[in-house]
Amino acid sequence: MQTKEITNHEFIKMIEAASAFLDQNAEFINSLNVFPVPDGDTGTNMSLSLDSGLKYVNDSDSTKVGELAQALAKGLLMGARGNSGVILSQIFRGFSKDVAQKDVLTAADLADAFAAGAQTAYKAVMKPTEGTVLTVVREAAKAARKTAAREDDIVAVMDATYKAADAALQTTPDLLPVLKQVGVVDSGGQGLTFVFQAFDDVLNGREVAKKGAHQPNPTEMDEMVDAEHHRSVQGKLNPDDIVYGYCTEIMVRIGRGKQVDKKFDYDTFYNYLAKLGDSLLVVNDDEIVKVHVHTEHPGKVIAWGQEFGDLAKVKVDNMRLQQETIIEKDEETADTQAPVATAEAPAEAPETAIITIAAGDGMQTLFKSLGATTVISGGQTMNPSTQDIADAIKDSHAKQAIIVPNNGNIFLAAEQAVKVVDIPAVIVHSKTISQGMTAMLGFEPDHTLEENQSAMEDNLSTVKSGEVTHAVRDTQIDGFDIKKGNYMGIIDGKIAVVTNDTEEAAIQMVNKMIDDDSEIVTIIYGADTNQETAEHVQKAVEEMDDELEVEVHEGDQPVYPFVISVE
Repeated sequence: MQTKEITNHEFIKMIEAASAFLDQNAEFINSLNVFPVPDGDTGTNMSLSLDSGLKYVNDSDSTKVGELAQALAKGLLMGARGNSGVILSQIFRGFSKDVAQKDVLTAADLADAFAAGAQTAYKAVMKPTEGTVLTVVREAAKAARKTAAREDDIVAVMDATYKAADAALQTTPDLLPVLKQVGVVDSGGQGLTFVFQAFDDVLNGREVAKKGAHQPNPTEMDEMVDAEHHRSVQGKLNPDDIVYGYCTEIMVRIGRGKQVDKKFDYDTFYNYLAKLGDSLLVVNDDEIVKVHVHTEHPGKVIAWGQEFGDLAKVKVDNMRLQQETIIEKDEETADTQAPVATAEAPAEAPETAIITIAAGDGMQTLFKSLGATTVISGGQTMNPSTQDIADAIKDSHAKQAIIVPNNGNIFLAAEQAVKVVDIPAVIVHSKTISQGMTAMLGFEPDHTLEENQSAMEDNLSTVKSGEVTHAVRDTQIDGFDIKKGNYMGIIDGKIAVVTNDTEEAAIQMVNKMIDDDSEIVTIIYGADTNQETAEHVQKAVEEMDDELEVEVHEGDQPVYPFVISVE
């Protein structure tokens, strides 16, 4: 039986299903990040963006698909996080404009709307790159139109859209060399494919929620476990608030061992563990099943595993104890830290607000000392949304604003924020913390908005940016054979150093950054290192060139033990 149209009921179900499916798969999408750093957040950004779109849809009382699509586009725009979230919002912006006057959608309407979405997304990106989500949406829309031209069955059109999206996704490594080098598909393209898959499931009468998340393989699971533990706000959590206190991991060799009395069945195995805690991940092949779960009963998890095979691995961590240690460390340094910068408006409204983004109390204080009006907490591990940036501008009560993002993945959200605020606003396109701090030095209160933007942009080229972080998976990229746990020195976005020691990574990285024209080296140490280690790096840099001026600051930033600039 053919389906001729999508009503408001089907449309809402499609958005609900896509939002749920993206949420279920956010960590898997994150794991496709090309660089093996612990801040890949494409899945998180797309999920949070679509969640915002769904909220706007649910707040609408319209029964017309066109008006619901308008609400979706508005919610996506205001909630858009990161480039992936903004591009997703632009896809549905084009979609919504094309169906604005429609009460229901026919097969042709749906195909045309996808095509309009693809066109809008391409226009939103200054330099469109093939092998990304843009390729996926274009090929999906092309297949939708081709199918709609020969039949009026909406299910057939959506089937073709999803299949073409998935096929295009598989070609992304062939179109973008860095994907092929690392061996992954494009993360944004994967997110959009999941959206189309959820749409297709709804129109075919399949229950997305019952199907559950994409089942990762063992390597993918390791990446997801890392992501599960990577939480930049960990230091703010009260140990007493942790409901399930033991992080428990086991690996079971299926069918082996003296205590085996059950034949392995995934659903049976999973469902029992699901009752014992949360953050549950279970993957298996014919020989091994791997488990990660937060629970109050690690013994029960271990005993359950032994009923299906012998234990190849057992790991139990007391998360409450870990959290107590983190808090004690925070309290020891609290008395020496400057007041925390916040996103609250200053007592007296400035003529020009400077809105910047940074993570870490020390880092935010540094930006405040350089003249930032408002520091939005975020950046590498949590990109602020269009709404976050727009609200910061509004709350500043200034007559005009300058946005200093410090992250290329925030540019598109900043551009959307500039369009929706009521005062003149511009963007200084700082890609790194180092660039952002250097840009701040170019601001002059008595200059015009355009003059300040130009001067601050000019400063970006005067600084070299270096970051040290650890690898979250094995990979080969930029000529390096990187192993999980290695420390990497990244210079202006390119991996330049790989070693087993964070201090050594920082020293080698600076050695590659300095030249005869270098005068100042600024070392900002993060939450995962300490002042003593930073001073060791300082001493080593001074020995490289005794004419260098070397400064050390506490940044408290997550993810990157060292952020270093050379000017």
